[in-house]
Amino acid sequence: MTDHAPSSSPPDDSALPTPDGARTGIAALGGRYPRGTIILLGLAAATVTAIGLSGIRGILAPTLLTLVLTICAHPVRTLLEKRGVPHGIATGSVILVVFLLLAGFTYTLIIAFAQFASMLPQYSTQLDAAGSNITSWLASIGVDQAQITQITSGFNPSTIVSFAQGILGSVFGITTALVIVLTFMILMSADAVYVPTILKQLSERQPHFVTALREYASNVRRYMVVTTALGITQGALSAIALWIMGVPAALLWGLLVFLCSFIPNVGYFFALIPPIVFGYLVGGWPLVIAVVVVYGIINAVVQSIIQPRVVGNAVSLSQTLTFFSVLFWAVVIGPIGAILAIPLTLLGKTLLVDSDPAARWSRPALGPTAETRARMKADDLANKAARRERRAAEKVTAPAPTPVQTQTQPPAPTPPAAAGTEGPAGDE
Repeated sequence: MTDHAPSSSPPDDSALPTPDGARTGIAALGGRYPRGTIILLGLAAATVTAIGLSGIRGILAPTLLTLVLTICAHPVRTLLEKRGVPHGIATGSVILVVFLLLAGFTYTLIIAFAQFASMLPQYSTQLDAAGSNITSWLASIGVDQAQITQITSGFNPSTIVSFAQGILGSVFGITTALVIVLTFMILMSADAVYVPTILKQLSERQPHFVTALREYASNVRRYMVVTTALGITQGALSAIALWIMGVPAALLWGLLVFLCSFIPNVGYFFALIPPIVFGYLVGGWPLVIAVVVVYGIINAVVQSIIQPRVVGNAVSLSQTLTFFSVLFWAVVIGPIGAILAIPLTLLGKTLLVDSDPAARWSRPALGPTAETRARMKADDLANKAARRERRAAEKVTAPAPTPVQTQTQPPAPTPPAAAGTEGPAGDE
């Protein structure tokens, strides 16, 4: 057996008995109330909290976005301070760079959408033809005429522009509130100067909580930086490929790919629909197939091969929980919630599970941790070894093959004599 080194982390106060023998925290609740009651109360509290968060999504979304940006930019400010740059200048430099990046992306998105809106009327004939084809097909399979009219009304250029404006308007809810974002950036970056000292103070009473916060900041920073870099690469490759193939508004669809790269599982399909539609309008089915193939290759290489290897264990969430978090945060705070689904879910996991030693046992159920992957690998190796041993044992205990009979067959027996005929035994 292998000796395990004892954990160096100090015990948590909530999991230990008090001087009078009583327990506190989750341990006390688990001993006082049935587990079913605790689960139902937790679900009820989560529902009320989600409804409350949804009610303040207008200010919550920019606040959470600024928090994630501040976490990602914090090492840059720390690096400048280590090189002797004063706190104020380092903080101001980071704020200015982040704000310019946001403003530049917003301006690029506005320009791309304006070009898309101006060129869309040029394809009104193709849109009408596509609507007629879909109308005929729906009528042939027995769809009601009212439903056909509702579906084909979306092929009007003005309707498409209004729909796109509605989506971009909700995304621009943060960009339109740049003053709020900038204000929060200034305040959070200024407060971040005291974060190391504050964490030292908190670690004296709640060391597990401080450790969980540090792990969260590191994991979110790694995930967001890697996803941003790969999203830029993926969007640029997609835009270049669409431009070469002649798909209209290639820049806008490249920006859409960049945004959707932050949405796990379903972002690829959201980014794929518009290029397919306009690829069909200008090139028919061959161009549609080409767009699907190009997008599939880029997505498979970037998000399915490169990103998991680079991010590693920073996002220890199961695929099911990841997809649910996208839907949940999109409902609670809008499209920005879908983009920030992973960081927000990791924040909830940090506050409710990672920071509480009494609840850390549930971490493997939320997603494959490093220990889970190591155990799975060890189990796979053990199963392979067991299968090899079983096959070897079967070969040893198998009966020897029966030797081939080489002797000649005995002569056939003589048939009995017919009735009335005496044989040798009947001679007197």
